[in-house]
Amino acid sequence: MERRWRLVGGCGLIAGIFLFVQLGALALVQPFDSAGYQAVEDPSDPTNSLMYVGAILAATAVMLLAFRYDVDQLIRGLIVFSATWLSLYVFQVLVPPVLTYAGLNVVAVALALGLGAALLLYPEWYVIDASGAVMGAAAAGLFGISFGILPALVLLTILAVYDAISVYGTEHMLTLASGVMDLKVPVVLVIPLSLSYSYLDATMPDPTAEDEDEGETAADGEAAVGDENQPTETSDDEADTDDHADPLDRDALFIGLGDAIIPSVLVASAAFFAPSGIGTVLGVPLPAVTAMVGTYLGLAVLLWMVLKGRAHAGLPLLNGGTIAGYVLGALVAGMGLVDALGLAPYL
Repeated sequence: MERRWRLVGGCGLIAGIFLFVQLGALALVQPFDSAGYQAVEDPSDPTNSLMYVGAILAATAVMLLAFRYDVDQLIRGLIVFSATWLSLYVFQVLVPPVLTYAGLNVVAVALALGLGAALLLYPEWYVIDASGAVMGAAAAGLFGISFGILPALVLLTILAVYDAISVYGTEHMLTLASGVMDLKVPVVLVIPLSLSYSYLDATMPDPTAEDEDEGETAADGEAAVGDENQPTETSDDEADTDDHADPLDRDALFIGLGDAIIPSVLVASAAFFAPSGIGTVLGVPLPAVTAMVGTYLGLAVLLWMVLKGRAHAGLPLLNGGTIAGYVLGALVAGMGLVDALGLAPYL
């Protein structure tokens, strides 16, 4: 019973991080827009999504090659740099420029560098999760103002299909996860299930293992549960009584940061590009709110599946729930389906 409550608490922490990323993205879209952070000239152009997907494929290939040829520390450096850079975007719009030098907000720069230094020097689970949450909110906010509704829908759909293929088909996402876990960078969120758990001391589970009881892990677009200890061999007769074989007997949960970011792009986009006069809930456009609800319904199903003891592709459920929630909310708010999907300029 205690283990079940630990898992419930862990799942609640995952949901809390997702909520932070989505609320953070919603809070950042207007400041990011005012600061001129929109990354594309035409946010309504759906080819923006194809370019981003291409960048993801290229980055995945580079990371796999880096792990194969033992230059993975270069990847670690690039990810820590990205975390520092994204956090600087956040701190620059949130921290008042009370102290500036050469046009730079000194306090914002110091906070961003401090986050990067913490990741390099002491990447414990709470450092990973805190920096990941900040990165996630920043990335979702930036893409939210840069991708209109149609590009966001195209992005979520393509990445959901790609995630399913990369986990269940080619399985290269599992290989990527195996390499990323050892880097201890905020590509994977780490959810401890005991007060004594240390990510620094843990032995990382192998997501490519065929034995489901060995524990699973995750990278972008893939969710799983993991046990820091290696399993012992048991016979079929012993499996029912061996506590280690119990899917509930594990020390941490792992879920890819991309699972939090990608659905949040549509949430942020739905809020930023909402037509004037549309209904709101606590100041947030209704389609964005229902997209958030859809994310958590997908997350609930995903966690229920992975707690059975194996890795699953996260984005098909998460993106599917987010898209369904958005469309339902848009229709309830009085938008036509063509407008809700962002197709009006093309018809």
